[in-house]
Amino acid sequence: MTIPYPKGHIMQLYSHQNIKTNGVNLHVVMAGPESGPLVILLHGFPEFWYEWRHQIDALAEQGYRVWAPDQRGYNLSDKPQGIAAYALNELAKDVIGLIEVAGEQETILVGHDWGAVVSWWTANNYPEKIKKLVIINVPHHAVFIRYARQHPSQLLKSWYMFFFQIPWLPEQIFTANNFKALTDAVQGTAQPGAYTDEDMVEYRKAWAQPGAITGMVNWYRALFQLRPDLDRSPRITVPMLLIWGKKDHVLEATMAEESIRLCDDGKLVFLENATHWVPHDEPERVNQLLIEFFS
Repeated sequence: MTIPYPKGHIMQLYSHQNIKTNGVNLHVVMAGPESGPLVILLHGFPEFWYEWRHQIDALAEQGYRVWAPDQRGYNLSDKPQGIAAYALNELAKDVIGLIEVAGEQETILVGHDWGAVVSWWTANNYPEKIKKLVIINVPHHAVFIRYARQHPSQLLKSWYMFFFQIPWLPEQIFTANNFKALTDAVQGTAQPGAYTDEDMVEYRKAWAQPGAITGMVNWYRALFQLRPDLDRSPRITVPMLLIWGKKDHVLEATMAEESIRLCDDGKLVFLENATHWVPHDEPERVNQLLIEFFS
């Protein structure tokens, strides 16, 4: 299916496809020429492909082949049951599968929030598949583990990760009152106007998909219960850009600088007025940084 979407943005034609990868079907929004370099955009929690609505057109117009999937558990993608289905290794294999389906040997990988966690992990485990890496507001996994153990302030900010381990209660709270808790979580902590009321209509549609809330929360449950080896700190060998909003309310900026030290060819850019929701807060600046880094 090919439709112009979303309304109010540059009328780039988006193709919506279901892609089979690693045993699941992922809904993927595509734009740009098929002959262009592949760019995969990975959204975070509690978002879906629509997080990248400001970036897709800008990158496609520069000649990039842009794929923005709903990651497993989200929106229109499959929502496999069981916590094991959301293991970090499985999430990385989803990305590798997308590259293979695209008929490419490698991709430029961009991730924010949970999408950034998957991007770090993929670059660590499959460096030959990643041409360039962009991370937005998430530290290297080894840095986060060490830092949280040593800084109670960061551990306190991560309280929600522990809350998500409780069975069924997070789902009940998130779905209550037309997803008020999730709506407040994004609109209330981003820059004013970063998420419009029209945007939130699209988000509520995604959250209302059967099984979506449980699938989304299971990412956190898998991280705690399956315990991947986050302590190990293999260096990032591919060229990478770390973009960090200094007004992030959940992740302390010191971790950004420590993460760059684990990169052979890394660049860090702080955005002084951006929050955790950088692609929404400062989309034009993000687009500029991406295009400059890609080229």
